[in-house]
Parts: sequence; structure tokens; C-alpha cells
Amino acid sequence: MERFIQLQRKLAPELIQTIEARYNLLRHIQHAQPIGRRALAAMLDVGERGVRAQVDWLKNAGLVEFSQLGISVTAEGQALLPDLAEYVRLLHDLVGLEDELAERLNLKKVVIIPGDSEADIAVRRELGRAAAGVLGEYLGDNMIVAVSGGSTMAKVAAAIHFTLPTTTVVPARGGLGEIVEYQANTIAAVMANKLGGRYRLLHIPDGVNEETLEAILAGDANLKAVADMIKEADILVHGIGEAAEMAGRRGVAASTIAEIEQAGAVGEALGQYCALPGKVVYVTSSIGLRLDDLAGIGTVIAVAGGKAKAKAILAVAGTGGQDVLITDEAAAKAIQLLINTNNF
Repeated sequence: MERFIQLQRKLAPELIQTIEARYNLLRHIQHAQPIGRRALAAMLDVGERGVRAQVDWLKNAGLVEFSQLGISVTAEGQALLPDLAEYVRLLHDLVGLEDELAERLNLKKVVIIPGDSEADIAVRRELGRAAAGVLGEYLGDNMIVAVSGGSTMAKVAAAIHFTLPTTTVVPARGGLGEIVEYQANTIAAVMANKLGGRYRLLHIPDGVNEETLEAILAGDANLKAVADMIKEADILVHGIGEAAEMAGRRGVAASTIAEIEQAGAVGEALGQYCALPGKVVYVTSSIGLRLDDLAGIGTVIAVAGGKAKAKAILAVAGTGGQDVLITDEAAAKAIQLLINTNNF
């Protein structure tokens, strides 16, 4: 395949551009189906006439179909998408970049999705789909899965299309007080329902001081049981955020945020704020997992994309304990540049 792509680059580069454009169109239709041409053109930020010509070609090829509700991907188109995705990954040399980052970041596996999730909602959904696939690879009978909150984790839960009824899903930490769909409790429940398994919830927010947490655990046996179960998780799936943004979402005081930034924090995961190349500089009190607990977790899967998160991903990965990183092309290339420029 790689040799074939090299020949295409030399003899028919315009064909590569066409294939990429049609793949991009097909995956946007897949994520938004059924969708009209006008809405599709707006989503892609291109002219409706150009979309019409490409969609008509896809229809004639049997890859999409039209209905009164809009355009949908056919079964043939669905079957073709994984092969197209692999073609584009090879085209962008993402396989080589995956291997390089896995070695440089000391990870077992890196999965890179083509594109930039900051600019393209389809890439964000592909991150969720890829993470759900990796979870399926590692998930076995009678396992406990811990999951953090956030919009990316919500997409991971939504993308699960397999069942394993012996699974128990728990939130990795307390809630942030954000919209309910993105809270760890909600995502744990959605993920468990998709898997056909069970879930346990953690009804306590992040940021409660240590003395209060100890008193709550001492007086609530059920809450303590859930907290103990979280520590025994076989798999953790979590997101990575930018330090200042996450501190704001956690309700950290402005003066403390300034201290966190002054300490060099650029990334946040599981309530801990990290500076480059991988040092924890501030910790939010909460019941649940912290980065220094990850050595006891069987498999840790981090999911984050977007060029702006490159420093955050690099800082969190540098603390150790991560096994798998699922990210996008924009973030991966920015991480590669940071590593090469700063000799991390």
C-alpha cells in the first residue's frame, strides 16, 4: 500500500486530493445522516454546487443514498469507510508518526486520526469512535472501567456499539458541575447502558477539601465502596485539558489559577495540573483517581485532540502511567515539533 501511495503521489497527485475530499465528505455524511446538501455544505464550509457534484458521484457509486430526510451512507459506503480511513492514515504517514510518538512518550500504543478536531466536528467524533474501538480491544469479562467527564468522553460513550454485560463502569472522579451530559456520572451510566453492564455513581463534586472528604467517606459506606471500586479499575479512559481552562471549569479561584500558570502548568488530567516535560504542580482534592494511582490500573487510555492541546498532552504523558493515546493529526504533529524543538 505504501509503495502504491508513493506512485500515486508522483503520477496522479490530483487523484489523491479527490479521494481525500470524497472520504471527508463521506465521513461527514456518516456522522450527521440523514443530512441535506445545504446543511452539509455549511458543515464543510464549501459551496453547495461543489457538494452537489461530489454527492451525486457518491450516489452513482452506490456509497450514499437519497431520501426525503436527506443523504445517508449505504451499507457499501459504511463497509468502505474503514479502508478509506487506513488509506488516508498511510497517505499522511500517520502510522510512522504513531510509532515515533509511542516510543518518544513511552506509550504502548498511539492512534492518530487524520485532521484537526478543533476545526472539524467529524474528527472529534472519529476520536470517540477510535477510543471506543481501543476500549473494546482491552475490555474483558468482569472488568471495572473508570471514565472521566467532558465532551470527548461523551463521544466515546456514544460511539460504543458492542456489549459486555459483565462490565461495571464507574466515574473516575467527582463532578465538575458542568452540563449534565458531560459529567462523569452521566457518561459512566451511558457507557454502562451501551455495554449492557452495570454502573455505580459518585455523588460528590470535585474541590471539596480533604477533611470534609474524609468525614463523608467515614459516614457513607456506599460512597466508600464506590471510591474503593474506582481505585480497583481495570481500565481508565480519560481526557486531557488545558490547565487554565480546566481550572476555570473546576471553579478554582482566579488567584490560584494565576499561581498554577506561574508554576508552568499547561495540562490537566484527573484534577492534577502538569508542567512540561511532565511534573505535577497542583492537585484538586477529590474522591477518585489521580495520576499517581495509574500504576495500579491495568490499562490507561487518554483521549485528546486539537493543536492547542499539544502541550497539555505532552505534559500529562510525561508524568507516566499512560498506556494508550488517541489523538488527531494536528495535535500529533504539534507534539512532534515540541519534542524535537525542546529535546524532551
